[in-house]
Amino acid sequence: MLYHSISENGQGLMEYALILLFIAIAVIAVLLIFGPSIGNLYSQVQNLFPS
Repeated sequence: MLYHSISENGQGLMEYALILLFIAIAVIAVLLIFGPSIGNLYSQVQNLFPS
């Protein structure tokens, strides 16, 4: 009975780890695709304010 509980906890941890991995891959992909345009937008907003 104790072994079954430990096995289920480990499986849940693995599922959370896989979800986090997929989210990280998606975030990296979005940043690679939209990174330059986000940088340009940031520069345009920064230029609106006098330094």
